[in-house]
This record gives sequence, C-alpha cells and structure tokens, in this order.
Amino acid sequence: MKRIFDLTLALIGLPIVVPAILVCAMAIRWTSRGPAIFRQTRVGLHEQPFTCLKLRTMYADTRDAPSHETSASAVTPIGYWLRRLKLDELPQLWNIVLGEMSFVGPRPCLPAQTELIAARRERNLYGIRPGITGVAQVAGIDMSDPQRLAAADAAYLKDMSIAADLRLILATALGAGRGDRVGQ
Repeated sequence: MKRIFDLTLALIGLPIVVPAILVCAMAIRWTSRGPAIFRQTRVGLHEQPFTCLKLRTMYADTRDAPSHETSASAVTPIGYWLRRLKLDELPQLWNIVLGEMSFVGPRPCLPAQTELIAARRERNLYGIRPGITGVAQVAGIDMSDPQRLAAADAAYLKDMSIAADLRLILATALGAGRGDRVGQ
C-alpha cells in the first residue's frame, strides 16, 4: 500500500514541480559552475546503493562527504535558499518513481557512513525504502548523531502507516525540521 501511495503521489507531483526544478536549475547554473542536478551514491533498500538526485546546493568542487562534515562555506548563495526551502529535494520524486525512495523513511546515507549503517542494520531499517523526509528530519536530528538518528528511524518503523506518512509530509511542507546540518 505504501508503494502505491508513494508512486501515485510522485506521479501527480512530478509534472507540477518540474517548472520549479527548471527555474531552480537555471538559478544554480547562472550563479555557479557545474551541473544543476547533483548525483550521489546513497545506501537504499536492502543496503543496495542507488543514485540519489538533488538540486546542487554546494560548489561543484566540494568533497563528497556528509553535510555535517562539510564546511558551511561550501554552500552556494542560491544553495542556502534551496536548502532552507527544501527545494533541493524535488528531484528525488524521480527516485520515488524508480522505486529507490519513498516520501517518508530513513534519510539515505552515504556508503562511507559506516556507524550509521551499522546502527540502522541493528534496527532492521534496511527493509524499508529510504525517504525524502522522516521522523528524524522533522525532529531536527541530523546524521551527525548516528545512534539517535537510527533510534528515531526505528520509532517510525513501529508507527509506519499512510496516516503517519501524511502527518510527516505535511509537517515537512509546513517547515518542520531544519534539513541536513552543514558543518561550520
């Protein structure tokens, strides 16, 4: 049922957000060099790697690392606003269509985040698709605290339902959470 919900919502939403993605992409390209769409390998369902899509919010030469380990100076001026308004996540609707992500679930991490991967593995969190948003994001828990993050994700697993997903999607849309923290 969750997959049908995700796919239906993504297929309805994608044509609606494509103009916003295009406008954001043009702003990114006008203000910094490099591609507008950022592609990064993340850990997904059953610990399988997939390519996560986002609007690029950092300079093209920024090292491949978790946001909390990246200097705030790596974020472009337009990227600051894209992150703050959570518009950088819009391309992930395509990841949902492809079956790689869900609207709600554990935020997908990088393969190098071994402590977080282990903490999620202990809680059987790789049996569900990673999400664009989730309990941890709404609560403001970022990936710098792997044990706390995995515990919050596990709490979602116990309460997982379409109603819970709708509450979390609505909370995210209304500005709950602060997104992935960028280092200092």
